[in-house]
Amino acid sequence: MKNYFVLTAFIILNSTIILAQNNTPQQTLLHQLIQQNQLTCSFALDQVEASNLDWKLNDSTASIGFIYKHIGEVMNLFGNFLEKPSAVPNTTMRQHDTGQGRDFIQSKQYIEQGFAMLQALVNEKTDEWWMLEIDTPFFGKVSKLRLFSHILYHNAHHAGQISLTLSKAQK
Repeated sequence: MKNYFVLTAFIILNSTIILAQNNTPQQTLLHQLIQQNQLTCSFALDQVEASNLDWKLNDSTASIGFIYKHIGEVMNLFGNFLEKPSAVPNTTMRQHDTGQGRDFIQSKQYIEQGFAMLQALVNEKTDEWWMLEIDTPFFGKVSKLRLFSHILYHNAHHAGQISLTLSKAQK
């Protein structure tokens, strides 16, 4: 386990140095935020597998599979507000768990696609673009940077739910 943490720190440090050489300070910061979010969430998300998708804390909570799919869907759907249209359908946002999260491969792809979309935005957009405001049905008028930060918070929030479910679930 100790080697894992050393290797992870080494990878983050090296990628940060490479990014810093080619990006503005704000881009470097945003890349680091994405990397940290991926690392923080990975402790739960990397434990999700086809065999535990149906696990729930209790009968009234969403399953691991539903939450896992929700993370990927929301990242991609929020891309629509950030000029990155997505074909990912909404089957989980403001929905009840009726078994939507049973396709592990698809959900994993949505999460990977969502993080790639965030990285692409950071690479492509100017510092000024991030400060532009947009109207959202959730928060009203907010800067694109605030919506970006909400995506990362949302990921971590639901990764925490998955972590709790993994440790305490009714299997």
